[in-house]
Amino acid sequence: MKTILVWVINAVSLLLVTHLMPSVHVRSFMTALVIAVVLGLVNALLRPVLLILTLPVNILTLGLFTLVVNGFCFWLVANVIKGFEVASFGSAIIGALLYSIVSWLAASVLLGEQR
Repeated sequence: MKTILVWVINAVSLLLVTHLMPSVHVRSFMTALVIAVVLGLVNALLRPVLLILTLPVNILTLGLFTLVVNGFCFWLVANVIKGFEVASFGSAIIGALLYSIVSWLAASVLLGEQR
C-alpha cells in the first residue's frame, strides 16, 4: 500500500512541477503516473551507472554534477514518454531538482517519515 501511495505522491509532485515551471508539460494525470514509474525505473537502473561513470567529475565538483545526472534522467524520460515535454536540458535540470524537493516534502508530510 505504501508503494502505491509513494507512486501517487510522485505523480502529483510531477504535476505540481508543471505548474511551477511552464517549460515542463505533462498531458494528464495518467501520463504523470506512467512518468513516475518510468522515472523510478531510470533512477533505479540507469542513474547508479551514470553516477559511477561520472565519479571523477562528481568529486571535482563536490557532488554538484549529480544535478546534471538527475537532469539527464529527467530529460531522457521526457524524450521517451509521449505527453511529457521539457523545453531544454537546463529546464530538465531545474525540473528534476524541483521534482525531488516537492516529492520529498510531500512524502515527508503525508507519510510522516524521511526517505
